[in-house]
Amino acid sequence: MNMKKVIRFFTSKIFIVTVLILIQLAFLLGLIISLSEYFFIINIFLTSLSFIMSIYILDKNENPSYKLAWVILLMTVPIFGGLIYALFGGQKVPKALQRRDHESHESRQGLIYQEDRLLSELEGLDPIAHKQAKYLWENASFPLYHKTETTFFPLGEDKFHAMLEELKKAEKFIFLEYFIIEEGLMWNSILDILCDKVQQGVDVRLMYDDAGCIGKLSDHYDEKMRRLGIKCKIFNPFKPRLAMQMNNRDHRKILVIDGKVGMTGGVNLADEYINVKERFGHWKDCAVMLKGEAVWSLTLMFLQFWYYDEKEKEDFHQFRAPEGSFENIRDDGLVQPYSDSPTDDENVGENTHINMINGANRYVYAATPYLIIDSETKTALTLAAKNGIDVRILVPHIPDKRYVFELTRGNYRDLLNAGVKIYEYTPGFVHAKTFVVDDKMAVVGTINMDYRSYYLHYECGVWFYRSRVVDELKEDYIKTLALSHEVTSEECANTRLLVKMLRAILNLFAPML
Repeated sequence: MNMKKVIRFFTSKIFIVTVLILIQLAFLLGLIISLSEYFFIINIFLTSLSFIMSIYILDKNENPSYKLAWVILLMTVPIFGGLIYALFGGQKVPKALQRRDHESHESRQGLIYQEDRLLSELEGLDPIAHKQAKYLWENASFPLYHKTETTFFPLGEDKFHAMLEELKKAEKFIFLEYFIIEEGLMWNSILDILCDKVQQGVDVRLMYDDAGCIGKLSDHYDEKMRRLGIKCKIFNPFKPRLAMQMNNRDHRKILVIDGKVGMTGGVNLADEYINVKERFGHWKDCAVMLKGEAVWSLTLMFLQFWYYDEKEKEDFHQFRAPEGSFENIRDDGLVQPYSDSPTDDENVGENTHINMINGANRYVYAATPYLIIDSETKTALTLAAKNGIDVRILVPHIPDKRYVFELTRGNYRDLLNAGVKIYEYTPGFVHAKTFVVDDKMAVVGTINMDYRSYYLHYECGVWFYRSRVVDELKEDYIKTLALSHEVTSEECANTRLLVKMLRAILNLFAPML
């Protein structure tokens, strides 16, 4: 058995890709060493390259923290800094993905519209909420809906049970898009239903992120799915390239059934998410289910990703629920699904968080697995607390990545000093990505409070106004805080000097990690 594991490791995709990347790095280093007789000239050239790159970076319209991290690196190691930036830090998004996203945005214009009455009524009812809804419509082209029934799932296992029941009801199509899939009770139970549905003539499509599933699914797993009759695609395949584009991952979690039912949130399709397998203690996650008009936005999100590499596209309208399907659905507040992309200059995920913080009058309750924020988000949080807003942030107590946890804790001091309250979930790991504000607004989605979610990944979420999700999320949040430890300023002050230094260094390069 041990020998099989060894063989499996050395033949795995992650091992092979890593070795090939190291070979490329070794070749590049060898080339530089082989030209050592021209060391003086090369040194001047590479140092000049780093200097020019620094000026170029400072002039770019990017996050200041991201630019600062790269400039420091370039100035610290000027001989290699310019080359490193050219390989990993320049154009973060490949041109093919940029072109695909632009075409998708253009095609959406004829498929989606905003019912002006909803925005007008919201403006009269709540100008602060109206500004957020208008932002998502005018800057990201995602409309506000009513006639949508909402369900909040406080744990992954709650979503899992509902997911199985809804999948069994599918009649026309099932779309699944997930960052992580791993064989086990959760995925195998879902797969059994998908295979049954294929036999019934249901159009089943699966899309997963290659980096998210590397080491979890076997190589060519997509081929296995196709043999079962499931249409399958891998997003941004992990390849042996010295290129930053491998950082642009599909971190979204989307399920759509017949255009009538949609789900999203933090829950991936692996057993730790439903607490069947224990990883980092108890796994705290959240998700939501939509039934009604708002599902159309989730449907379009999936289809636009699905067709990014195909010239011929189907008529997307055939995947919309028939006219009159939602006449009997009761209004459950207002619902606005949205997505965020690294291919444009609009940081929809972060801006939505900041809008909600700035729009609070009484409280802001947020949950995130990673608290690695830039100055804009930190300023919004600290100013809200200084203005007397009850700002609370829930993070894990048992981390999944140690260095990321140190970065998270490195942000505590300034927030605590401003009056922000921080809680660590004592039973284990928090993977939920939620915001709830003033008993009226909430967000549940895939967006962490970190640089990767805000700037590098494809993400999605749902904004709710006066929906029952708002009340249920707040209630669950308060219950979760009762199980958590409130971090104090004294604890931060008593941190060992070496740990403080480590956190300071990590925080400096946080945008690059």
